[in-house]
Parts: sequence; structure tokens; C-alpha cells
Amino acid sequence: MDLLLLRSLLAVADHKTVTRAARSLAVTQPALSRRLQLLEEEMGTALFERSKQGAALTEAGRLVATEARVLVDRYARLKSEVSASVRLDAGLVRVGGGATAVSFVLPPAIAELSSKRPGIRFEVREAGSREVEADVIAERLELGIVTLPTASPELTVRPLRRDRIVLIASRKHALAKKKRLDPRDLHGQGLVGFDRESAIRKLIDDELARAGIEVHVQMELRSIAAIVEMVAHTELLGFVSQLGVEGKKDVGVVALEVRGVTIQRRLAVIHKQGRPLSPAAQAFAALLR
Repeated sequence: MDLLLLRSLLAVADHKTVTRAARSLAVTQPALSRRLQLLEEEMGTALFERSKQGAALTEAGRLVATEARVLVDRYARLKSEVSASVRLDAGLVRVGGGATAVSFVLPPAIAELSSKRPGIRFEVREAGSREVEADVIAERLELGIVTLPTASPELTVRPLRRDRIVLIASRKHALAKKKRLDPRDLHGQGLVGFDRESAIRKLIDDELARAGIEVHVQMELRSIAAIVEMVAHTELLGFVSQLGVEGKKDVGVVALEVRGVTIQRRLAVIHKQGRPLSPAAQAFAALLR
């Protein structure tokens, strides 16, 4: 339905005469009368009773006017919200990522954008890379931070950064005293691993297999913080993002170098191909890059 026709009806309803309504809308009286005629034709009934005293709504006219106010007000709010979104005075960013992204990449970026644009809100989901990809494709998320390579051609992929994966041990662990480990030092060691379905777990497993290292994964955890805490209080080892331990002296673990073993992954920002990002998501993606 044409909002222009609805606004014309409301003007006549408020001003009681076509002449005053036309003046308030800055149109001629014949032009306004034509709009009213078109609206009555669309509704299939008379909406006004005209007399020398002016124009009064019929019963059908009152029904249309009641709903017209709702529609016109809703449209005005929609325009206002869209305008605020374009100006980045408001908006919603729906983003997902794995443990590293949610713990170390997203928080400072969110804080930075929030300080500049406090009206923008965030919805964050922590999940494995393949789950995040599926959510982006299904449009449950606009943005994702995942481990490359991606599994779907439906995604636009922009490289973000390299992330080094390091071996950690409790400061009290026997291996912690060595400056550099031989791969044989890890044989038979107990390990706290990431969830076996995660991209980072596959990366770690593949590298250990390549180096001929056999370890026993005794626990599977999703959170970097949980892995660090478990390693700090047990004799188990773990592999985590270097971001989880670098520059931190109070986590109770140390990062260890293993000769011939280098594990790195590439993180990327993804969004669905062919789906324009909201202004808020565009601003956040640019900030991440």
C-alpha cells in the first residue's frame, strides 16, 4: 500500500477538511482529492462522508486511519533506525570465532569500535571454525574469524594474521627446565588437547604425526584459558595459541620450543559471498583488517 495515500487520509482526518489538509501537505486540493479517490478505489469502499462542514471518516475510514497511523509511525521508525545504522550511531555486529579469536582478537577490536561508536551492539558466538563457517553461510552470523583453509566456496575470505601454536607445560614440570626439547622428549607424554573436531586440533595432530611424535590426549577442552589452567596444575602438556601465554607471568605455565616442530595457522575474516554487510559490520571488518 502507498504510504503517500495513507498520509493523505490521515491529514484529512486530522484537519477535517480537504482544503486545510491540502495546505498542510503543500499540495493542491484537486491533487489531494485524487489521492483520496485512489485510496478508496484500493479499499473498495468510501472512506469519507463529505458535507459543507468538511469531511468525516466513515466506519471503514476510521479502521483504515487507525492502521495507517501504525504503518506510518513504523515506517518513520524504520527510516530513523536505518539512518542511525548508516551513520554508525546504532547497529548490530554478529560475529563468531574460535577460542583464540574470542579471547584475544575480538575483545580489543570490540573495545576500540565501541569507544568510537557506543551505539553499536555486538553478538559474539564462540565455536569451531567449521561451525562458524556454517553460521555465516546460513546468515546467523555476518562475520567470522576462522582457521584457513575454509571449507566452502560460498565465503569471501580476507586473511587476518598468523597465529603461532606453542607447547606449554607447568613451571614445575620436568621438561620446563629444558631450554629446547627434542621431539623424543614428548613421546608418551599426556596432553590436554582441543576438541577433536576443531580446525586447530587437526593442525596440531597433523604436525605431531609429521614429526613422528606420539602423545596421549587425556583431556579435550575448548577454551584456551581452561587448557592453560589445567596444564598449570597437572603434569599434562598442551598446545595453545602463543597469544594465550606471551607476556604473562602469572599463568603458571611456560612455553617450550621443540626442535623441528613449528606449528602456525592463518586466521581469516569471512563473510558470505553476495551478501552486503551492514554498515556496522563493514566498520568492524575494516578495523579487524
